[in-house]
Amino acid sequence: GSLTNLAKCPSSTLQILGAEKALFRALKTRGNTPKYGLIFHSSFIGRASAKNKGRIARYLANKCSIASRIDCFADGATTAFGEKLREQVEERLDFYDKGVAPRKNVDVMKEVIENLQNKDEEGEEAVEASGKKSKKKK
Repeated sequence: GSLTNLAKCPSSTLQILGAEKALFRALKTRGNTPKYGLIFHSSFIGRASAKNKGRIARYLANKCSIASRIDCFADGATTAFGEKLREQVEERLDFYDKGVAPRKNVDVMKEVIENLQNKDEEGEEAVEASGKKSKKKK
């Protein structure tokens, strides 16, 4: 599938992606539905304790869904959002292990947007400065 199709999927679908057979078998027999599909092979889930694997799978699917939407619908390509989303997953693992409260998603996204805007402004100033210098040389 395409990135657009992935961006349109809810995080619950991303979470069980690759476990369709198990999902339909569970629905048919009215058994327990699977908690994770391909996400199970992630190092984040491997580091989580047994009781938190389902929670981390759900959280990781949520962050993957957000990342795919940003990649698909954002104007420019940047890794800043993905890096911060990864940090959030790390913070969530620490929260489940040690009880350290993670940052809220809104705060993290605002921080990234502000950083990107600051970089854009610095880039525009550099272009203007180089443009002024080249005019003087002519």
